[in-house]
Amino acid sequence: IMLTETPFRAREKLLEKQRLFQSIQRHTYLKGPMDKVTSVAIPLALAASSLYMIGTGIYNMSNGIGKKE
Repeated sequence: IMLTETPFRAREKLLEKQRLFQSIQRHTYLKGPMDKVTSVAIPLALAASSLYMIGTGIYNMSNGIGKKE
């Protein structure tokens, strides 16, 4: 007896997605629709906020403000 399991996704849909991803000329980590958010926007936001906090800290230290008594 040979039992076959039904696939999670139809074969036509799988082939269509494969063709789509192979035709895109971007980097592999930017091929999904929401991948720009996770691999570009979030790291840029983290870098910008950390640079702002470092700049604020340097300014406060150089002027002697913001100290805890």
